[in-house]
Amino acid sequence: MPEQKSTILVTGGAGYIGSHAVLALKQAGYEVVIFDNLEYGHQELVDRVLGVELFVGDTRDRSALDQVFATHKIDAVMHFAAYIAVGESVEQPGMYYTNNVVGTLNLLEAMRAAKIDKLVFSSTCAVYGIPPMTPIVEDCPFAPISPYATSKLMVENILSDFDTAYGFKSVRFRYFNASGADPSGRLGEDHTPETHLIPLILFTAMGKREHISVYGTDYPTPDGTCIRDYIHVQDLATAHVLGLSYLLAGGDSQVFNLGNGNGYSVQEVIETARQVTGKEIKVVFGDRRAGDPSILVGSSDRVRQVLGWQPEYPQLEDIIAHAWQWHQVRHG
Repeated sequence: MPEQKSTILVTGGAGYIGSHAVLALKQAGYEVVIFDNLEYGHQELVDRVLGVELFVGDTRDRSALDQVFATHKIDAVMHFAAYIAVGESVEQPGMYYTNNVVGTLNLLEAMRAAKIDKLVFSSTCAVYGIPPMTPIVEDCPFAPISPYATSKLMVENILSDFDTAYGFKSVRFRYFNASGADPSGRLGEDHTPETHLIPLILFTAMGKREHISVYGTDYPTPDGTCIRDYIHVQDLATAHVLGLSYLLAGGDSQVFNLGNGNGYSVQEVIETARQVTGKEIKVVFGDRRAGDPSILVGSSDRVRQVLGWQPEYPQLEDIIAHAWQWHQVRHG
């Protein structure tokens, strides 16, 4: 339990992963303030479920950041405010670099001005591109293949430079496929537009889509479809709280992969969703998409060893069941 209820600013805290992190922080005894421009976040979930203060602002607006730090005594920051759609980043790179890089730089400078030097950063396994090894470890070479991935890697480099120059400490989590929903059904994934596989499959099961598209059936995998590492969003949130505790206790800057360690093919995800939902799910097979690696599975050995993290929901059945429970309430 944190001493004297440390106050944490969570940027993007009204969004998917950020809201789950806010819930985990509250359960761990922290005070929380959310900073979110509500472009993709959901104020009604903040009001109804999270019950914390929401400061509506944009990281691209330095004055808004200065205002929140001037009016709240913040001990550390969790940073989730980023654009995340890979395809959109290819079409609109300037928007991604402005929001993800310039916005983060604004945040870091505002933190420095307020004498706050601890940040938990939401990065991505996309910094590895098409990796030469499986499972992927943290010192795997970087080879980002989208502006989204490059923007995240740029921020990681900035954080390293801030540590060297100013002693600014950060924990950087490189996620694999964040999935699932709060097990009690209070929160879940709700993107517009939705691009992630599991919600799209569940929308098909609900009759909101005619079919799910599978891109490529000739990969060098057991069933010919891509294999990915799906990690429960609740386990991600738990890791963030552990990373924060590590920094508040004086820990040095660190980078961690956050994955399940188990890979599931697209076909396995669809079949598991059929079993969980009891619904028929129509599939349309198509050609491979450019840049899709055959297998992306991460090693989480480092985060287990350093932070003592253990995933509570590693099974695909649980991930899909929690997501299904959420989507039926949210979109039923």
